[in-house]
Amino acid sequence: MKVIILAGGFGTRISEETDTKPKPMVLLDENPILWHVMNIYASQGFTDFTIATGYLGDVIQNWVNELKSPWKVSAIDTGLETQTAGRIRKVFEILDVETCMVTYGDGLGNVDLKALLEFHRLQGRLATVTAVRPPARFGVLHSSNGIVTDFGEKNQADAGWINGGFFVLERKILEYIELDSDPFESAVLPKLVKDRQLTAFHHGGFWQPMDTLREKRELATLASQESPPWLLT
Repeated sequence: MKVIILAGGFGTRISEETDTKPKPMVLLDENPILWHVMNIYASQGFTDFTIATGYLGDVIQNWVNELKSPWKVSAIDTGLETQTAGRIRKVFEILDVETCMVTYGDGLGNVDLKALLEFHRLQGRLATVTAVRPPARFGVLHSSNGIVTDFGEKNQADAGWINGGFFVLERKILEYIELDSDPFESAVLPKLVKDRQLTAFHHGGFWQPMDTLREKRELATLASQESPPWLLT
């Protein structure tokens, strides 16, 4: 099973780290977050990776060329201005496969990937997205007549479900991609929903994106552990 990793964005929300390297190459320990994403898959037996690059893609290509691992890894330049749907289409057109796993190069989670794949196959639809709880970032308070009556950390389970990446996609989704400038999230997923071709695999375990410097520092601390939480399935 091939794994496509979307790693071509500009990373503007963490621009302090991305002036000279693409976001997936931001280091958490001695390895970039891209390596940690790949290690999630590799630890569960999926070791065939194609990285869709764009912004500063040569940095990723050079890293792949020097990578010493038993994994099969290649990088494909999918264009500087290409959006996520366009990147998926370009890689699918090169790969001779009907089904691929697809994820982002900046989010970590201990998703049970074999269960995800089995769920996708049982559902028999064109696409499956992993639904996750967004990280709880703010304290929640309740007040009465201006007096705080309760204060505590926001419960992650109260925040609903969001797109956590970790997709399984069938080749036929290419029929839903019109332009290289199509974002997969806003241009393709709604059309799949309309045609009842998108299913959701609910993951209640660890999941964390790297959208801010604070999140980068948190993930770097976790990466230093002997068993980071994204490897504990």
